[in-house]
Amino acid sequence: MPDPENFADRLAAAVARKRSQLVVGLDPRLDLLPMELRGEAVLGRAAAASSVARFCKGIVDAVGPYVVAVKPQSAFFEALGSDGYRALEEVCAYARGAGLLVLVDAKRGDIGSTSRAYAEALLEPREDGPALADATTASPYLGLDSVEPFLAACRRHGAGVFFLVRTSNAGAADVQDLALSDGRPLWHHVAELVRQWGEPLVGAEGMSSVGAVVGATLPRAVSEARRLLPTTPMLLPGVGAQGATPADVARAFTAGPASGLVTASRSVIYAYRESEADWRSAAAAEAQQLAAQVWAAAGW
Repeated sequence: MPDPENFADRLAAAVARKRSQLVVGLDPRLDLLPMELRGEAVLGRAAAASSVARFCKGIVDAVGPYVVAVKPQSAFFEALGSDGYRALEEVCAYARGAGLLVLVDAKRGDIGSTSRAYAEALLEPREDGPALADATTASPYLGLDSVEPFLAACRRHGAGVFFLVRTSNAGAADVQDLALSDGRPLWHHVAELVRQWGEPLVGAEGMSSVGAVVGATLPRAVSEARRLLPTTPMLLPGVGAQGATPADVARAFTAGPASGLVTASRSVIYAYRESEADWRSAAAAEAQQLAAQVWAAAGW
């Protein structure tokens, strides 16, 4: 069997083909679903999971022409129990069938056999088909033994992983900005580790399958992260509902057109709430506009 294609190379090909660096997050909150789906969702977990799957597949259809990937947030599916997890599997398979990369936002991180099981569940091929996702998010804050199973999936199966480096939530500074003895913030040290872990996984297009999550609401951190991570693709949440703009993340793309991915969730999938258009049409229009803005800001 031939070696699987490097995730970063697959990503670069998708970016070039679509002329887009946009990832749409699938965060299906029951209270925000369109009325036609919300009514069914109150009939129990199975009905709610069915509504969630229908909504996410509708979003995939709507935004597919304008994005390179979708990012299902696993928590919203897991909250619906086994029915919700089946919906997650259904949505991931549907997005793959639509020609999109799938990045499951699970933020896993543990030690030993537990981390190995997380990597197996998310990134390793199953007996009856491909892995659940092309890539996932994970926490590096437990050290090398906790991330090695994810790195192994990248080596063996062509998977990708995006490690949390400098997040945009208010409490991030409580830990990630703590000063080390040399004066650097802790997250700079984490970035250096991510760079080291990713160096053996740099593909033909010059980027690694090991990426970093850096909040788009922190333009200075984005710039610093790019300096520390010259071959690391950056996943940039925060554009849209959280207030960041494409211009805030322009420096992330100095390493190439596929060196950054802007992720937007609520501002796209719930765009109908600020529009008179059908929920699918509103999502499509928002994704098309945002993808063009990001491409222009990236300068490629």
